[in-house]
Amino acid sequence: MTRSPFRRLAFGILRRLLYLWVRSETINQSAFSLKLDRGKPVFYVMQQPSVSDLAVVDHECSKAGLPRPVLPVAIGGLLEPAGFFYLNREPGWFGRQDKRGASPALVRLVNAIGQHAVEDAQIIPVSVFWGQSPDRETSPWKLLFADTWAVTGRLRKLINILILGRKTRVQFSAPIHLRELVEQGKGQERTLRMVHRILRVHFRNQKTAVIGPDLSHRRNLVKGLIHAPLVRQAIIEEAEREKVTLEKAEAAALRYGNEIASDYAYTAVRFLEVVLSWFWNKIYDGIKVNRIDSVQEIAQGHEVIYVPCHRSHIDYLLLSYLLFRNGLTPPHIAAGINLNMPVIGGLLRRGGAFFMRRTFKGNPLYTAVFNEYLHTLFTKGFPVEYFVEGGRSRTGRMLQPKTGMLAITLRSFLRSHRLPVVFVPVYIGYERVLEGRTYLGELRGAAKKKESIFDLFKVIGALKQRFGQVWVNFGEPIKLAEFLDQQQPGWREQELGPQYRPAWLNDTTNRLAGRVAQHLNEAAAVNPVNLVALALLSTPRLALDEKALVRVLDLYLALLRQVPYSPHTTLPDGDGHALIEFVKGMKLVAEQKDALGNICYLDEQNAILMTYYRNNVLHIFALPALLASFFQSSARIGREQILRFVRALYPYLQSELFIRWSREELDAVVDQWLAALVEQGLLKVEADVYVRPAPSSRQFVLLTLLSRAIAQTLQRFYMAIALLLNAGQNALSAEELEDLSTVMAQRLSILHGLNAPEFFDKTLFRHFIQTLLDEGVLRRDEAGKLSHHPQLAEVVEGVAKRMLPAEIRLSIRQVALDRNEEGEAL
Repeated sequence: MTRSPFRRLAFGILRRLLYLWVRSETINQSAFSLKLDRGKPVFYVMQQPSVSDLAVVDHECSKAGLPRPVLPVAIGGLLEPAGFFYLNREPGWFGRQDKRGASPALVRLVNAIGQHAVEDAQIIPVSVFWGQSPDRETSPWKLLFADTWAVTGRLRKLINILILGRKTRVQFSAPIHLRELVEQGKGQERTLRMVHRILRVHFRNQKTAVIGPDLSHRRNLVKGLIHAPLVRQAIIEEAEREKVTLEKAEAAALRYGNEIASDYAYTAVRFLEVVLSWFWNKIYDGIKVNRIDSVQEIAQGHEVIYVPCHRSHIDYLLLSYLLFRNGLTPPHIAAGINLNMPVIGGLLRRGGAFFMRRTFKGNPLYTAVFNEYLHTLFTKGFPVEYFVEGGRSRTGRMLQPKTGMLAITLRSFLRSHRLPVVFVPVYIGYERVLEGRTYLGELRGAAKKKESIFDLFKVIGALKQRFGQVWVNFGEPIKLAEFLDQQQPGWREQELGPQYRPAWLNDTTNRLAGRVAQHLNEAAAVNPVNLVALALLSTPRLALDEKALVRVLDLYLALLRQVPYSPHTTLPDGDGHALIEFVKGMKLVAEQKDALGNICYLDEQNAILMTYYRNNVLHIFALPALLASFFQSSARIGREQILRFVRALYPYLQSELFIRWSREELDAVVDQWLAALVEQGLLKVEADVYVRPAPSSRQFVLLTLLSRAIAQTLQRFYMAIALLLNAGQNALSAEELEDLSTVMAQRLSILHGLNAPEFFDKTLFRHFIQTLLDEGVLRRDEAGKLSHHPQLAEVVEGVAKRMLPAEIRLSIRQVALDRNEEGEAL
């Protein structure tokens, strides 16, 4: 403001026009209780320049009978044109901040008091907030434009006034007496810096009280990244390698930092909470949360890293929502760079997402910046979330972990373990996954589509479907220091090297990844859809009489209650009949009625989709199904022979399905399952010999259905071995065996009508072959060709005769033999 009558007239008109729409109030009526000395000059200070804010403050001062900020103020023999100034300089239209020196009015005030031209001056910090407090606002659209900690440009300010102006609030702070600061005798420049610091604290406290804490770290961290020693070294190397100046290399590092870093905003978190509260209630019948109390306990004093399974795009939204609603800080979430899209990417970033490229290869500078960013999050105690599976599981199984983020976490912890790190596994189980239609195409063999946030919008047309409930189970935490003590005793005293890459890092990271996956599977939520899928997909025609299906489901529930998979695993309420009615209501099972009763069956589309839900819990049933399979061709088997078979096969099942029991625990667990099968009437025991029921009995049918849960996995194992044996010693490489196994599986799935897309999943064969190498069953020669133990054929055939139908064994051997003869003919 100036003394210009025209400017004052324009301001008066603006204020009148503004208050045709705006309605304001003073928070807590603090303006009426300010202890002002009316004999001393009064100046108001606002954080950011804004004519609309000034008009609101002027209006509230008039209401309270306080000196108006727009009127001139006498300072000794001088007359200041107005009684206000701004702490920061004016931003541009889009919020770009000008950070030049102190306000000229403040400089003149400090100078006048220092020269005793005036006895004292009173400075009142005042803030204007457009809209309600975010924790009270319930409109998601108003929350989008609510006040934040970020600098606001003129364009956004105009939108704020239009959307939020009816609920404008003003907060005054207690006066600051400049005389008290000047008398400390620190000189004009240092006094100005001190005043600035005091005012910044005032404004920070005011904002924290009204709109919540400043959760953003972007403005504080990104620029600091390039000064970290490891990043500085990477910048120097980048400049040398690319033959550019250090300034250009630094600019590239800053670009990477801004591309990566989240921009946490309380208003965005509240916006997501309001929107998601509507979303969950609209889509789902409810969210069941288990063991979150253990997380609330361990979050105190630990750096918490949430490691959920990844089944849907909404996994990270759901977890952040639940943590926020339960009084826990929402985590910073690792998201793929493909989600950093206009509007959506900005909202996710403000909700805590930080973005990472799919590969870091060939870009050491980006790698250094990303690693330093994560290290900063860890050392400052921010909770972090990432998915060890990498992408979403399209088959419903736990995917083989990607170890990149775990390795970065380990290296950061070795570098500085001021805060103890704890991994919190989170199992998220759906009765119907939102992306089911997309997955259905991929399960049928369609090419995997690039992940996109717009996948979420595809469900809008399917809102008429029932999606059931969601389970969120928090698993057993893994304390990193304790894990390292077990795996690498003395790791604290070991030489780590300048890049914090000890020789044991890769092996230890792989073991940590396996432990995390096991703990995730331990926390599995078994739901009605899982169990019905498991039962119907175990039948030859994907159909069962409803009464028989009830018996199967009751059996599964009884077994799981008698031998709980884990203390963290949850089971559904109700009996077999209730489970069937629920899945019928989801329209995932069809039924046919006749005079003899109801038949429940899966149509072609649901048969493929239900493999996804069966695979969610396959690891829980793998061991009892394996035991049941031993009795398909043998009427009697001794306990010791059962244990030998289980010990031989278990490492491969455990490696593929991340089953929780160690090999030392295996014998005792097998005994528990055998006792449960005996109690349910599926086996009898005579001394140490177990006897199956008569093949014509109902119990044998139940035993057979149970065995088929694991049958296709065993068939895949047999296929790979058969191809290897028929090829001969040192004839195939691991890659060639993997390719041949995949082709054979595709052929057999057509010949035998196997409705399981993961049956010919290449990655499963790759992992099985690697496990054979790890177990010493196979060896590589110098050329990379595979050799095997001479007795492998005898052992494998002996086991296969007991477990696989003769038709399947013969078909597999015939395809393998035909392939070998074709190779010889060529």
